[in-house]
Amino acid sequence: MTRHSTECVDLTTLANGIRVVSETVPYVRTVSVGLWVGTGARDEEERLRGVSHFIEHMLFKGTPKRTARDIADEIESRGGQLNAFTGKENTCYEARVLAEDLGLAVDVLTDMFRNSLFEPEEMEREKRVVIEEIKMYEDTPEENVHDIFEQTLWRSHPLGKPIVGSAKTVSALSREDVLAYRESRYRPDRIVLAAAGNLEHADLVAMAESVLGDMSGCSERPKQRGAKASGKSRIVRKREIEQVHFCVGTPAFGKQERQRYTLSILNNVLGGNMSSRLFQEIREKRGLAYAIGSYGRAYQEGGFFCVFGGTSPERYQEVLDLTRAEFASVRTSGLTEDELKKAKTQVRGALVLGLESMSARMNRYGDSLLSFNRVIPLDEIMTEYEAVSHESIARVTETVLDEKLLTIAAIGPFTRGDPPIV
Repeated sequence: MTRHSTECVDLTTLANGIRVVSETVPYVRTVSVGLWVGTGARDEEERLRGVSHFIEHMLFKGTPKRTARDIADEIESRGGQLNAFTGKENTCYEARVLAEDLGLAVDVLTDMFRNSLFEPEEMEREKRVVIEEIKMYEDTPEENVHDIFEQTLWRSHPLGKPIVGSAKTVSALSREDVLAYRESRYRPDRIVLAAAGNLEHADLVAMAESVLGDMSGCSERPKQRGAKASGKSRIVRKREIEQVHFCVGTPAFGKQERQRYTLSILNNVLGGNMSSRLFQEIREKRGLAYAIGSYGRAYQEGGFFCVFGGTSPERYQEVLDLTRAEFASVRTSGLTEDELKKAKTQVRGALVLGLESMSARMNRYGDSLLSFNRVIPLDEIMTEYEAVSHESIARVTETVLDEKLLTIAAIGPFTRGDPPIV
């Protein structure tokens, strides 16, 4: 067992390679526990698009020990919450419970994880559910445009593919394909059991050894390749809606690149909050949009920076021009001393405030182990933010705010007579 010196975070690796990480927070009365597996949409071959997300759904559909209703009821009847999510690189099954119910939560999660039945009739029913989920996203342009942006940015890379797959690929999934994919990916070397709250690490390790210790085998990792951006390519979809929803952005930094810390500071100033440049200029000063903001995203093979918003069709070009003008201004003049100082304080504060949540802490540990093979200490993260300078901001803006690399995606009521969106 290893422990970080400045945080009560303990890490134990079982004999089979499964890692168990936890933080003891004695002053709360709850625990958040997550069973993580290092696989997601990025791992899928073309014909299996959406299989990781589909497996996430199916693990809630019953085991020899519990029906689908039992799985939900055993946690919810105790006041707890059960959830899961699939990402591009990882999948997580999470329970939030009273501290006294940690054993129950681990038992339910691992039962789902290892013993789900994948009954053919239930699989066909759940395919219809997932296809309805896909339709729901397609009918929600303010969310769908982000997927379209990533598909446009990385059209030839697996990271550009949607997590949910398509109606065609989900419909074609066979039981044999699904079970084979799960068997090849849900292996000990990809599994992390993470928890935070009022618990004892030794107790969590004993639980993990009891229910996961007999697992064996290693998974074959897909070969990584850099995610190259497509430049100015764009997708415009005609919809009978009132607004144009758009994303404009560029390639940025992967998880292993330290520049991602500088990008977080830059994002904070440009569009990361209500006091940011874009929010103040486009919404508060000009009243051109209700939603306007920015964010960065990092994966193992690359990342991006994106500004998003929604505005009336007749205002869209103006909003886009203002966004690009702000990019040019930062590239030319950088940030003010006050902006840099305030952004550092805001980013550090948001990180610490977020860790008031046991779920957020648990998520940090699970993701960190799968991404970096270690839990990055808070002190190290704070030091990286503090080290951001005007010089590092200038270097990052040269890369991230390069006009030649802009990718734009938009959904709106466009017609053939509309001016180009670039």
